[in-house]
Amino acid sequence: MTVKAILQQKGHDVFTLGPNEKLSEAVRMLAEHRVGALVITNGDGKIVGILSERDIVRILAKHGHEALDEPIRTGMTAKVKICNEHHTVHEVMEIMTRGRFRHLPVERDGKLDGIISIGDVVKRRIEDVEREAEEIRAYIATA
Repeated sequence: MTVKAILQQKGHDVFTLGPNEKLSEAVRMLAEHRVGALVITNGDGKIVGILSERDIVRILAKHGHEALDEPIRTGMTAKVKICNEHHTVHEVMEIMTRGRFRHLPVERDGKLDGIISIGDVVKRRIEDVEREAEEIRAYIATA
């Protein structure tokens, strides 16, 4: 299964903010939409960073609640690992495991096209394993 197939099932919607928005707005959006990360984009949809719940915890631990008035760019991860629609579930799992993160923006033609989470990847992998097991059972039953 590929990232393209995952996005066809889950959709391409992504919650984003600009790098100059306040960290407090990012916290509000994460809570309101019950998501673990926001993709930070510039005006033309180009990915310039990502901000996760973990990033916010680190910022607050280091700088206290005053950091909530700072712009997102001061705490976001600017070197964002990305994938495209042609990456496989196995490739994405490897990228996430190596980088120790749970969200991976999907880029198409240099712009944000979606986001996949470790939950999306695990769900699809479980579906694949269950389908393979059923195919094996059916094969054995007809042999």
